[in-house]
Amino acid sequence: MQTGLVHLHNLLRWVILILLLVSIYKSYSGWKSGKQFAAGDKKIWLFTMIASHITLLLGLYQWALGRIGFLSTDYTSFGSVMKDKVSRFFLVEHPITMILAIVMITLGHGMAKKSVDDETKYKKAFRYFLIALILILAGVPWPFREVARPLFPGM
Repeated sequence: MQTGLVHLHNLLRWVILILLLVSIYKSYSGWKSGKQFAAGDKKIWLFTMIASHITLLLGLYQWALGRIGFLSTDYTSFGSVMKDKVSRFFLVEHPITMILAIVMITLGHGMAKKSVDDETKYKKAFRYFLIALILILAGVPWPFREVARPLFPGM
């Protein structure tokens, strides 16, 4: 079960990245072209937020009960977690970065509900989504990082 959840968590990473790139494109083009806010934009932003929240729930389960989760291992202190680069990454750095990214995605989606002019809506959403993308790219265990996972585990 653990392996399947990690694979699903990884698959949803790609879904989020694709939806986030589409959200960034739509918000940037809407901002620069001065178009009216459309229902399609709101739906893409909603799907981006839903995918990120589902991934967050899977990640929180892995963080707590996964193979190196804090409830399934015998870490004696916070210092022992911080000394081990793998534990530090998966128990501290990755969760904090991803939670911040998901907050930015949620704020970006929240702009669809605000009663502000369309230019401001697109502009702020673009900024939130761009920050989220940067955080996700920085916090994912890419194959070229010191703490790495394959691009498509299990394949």
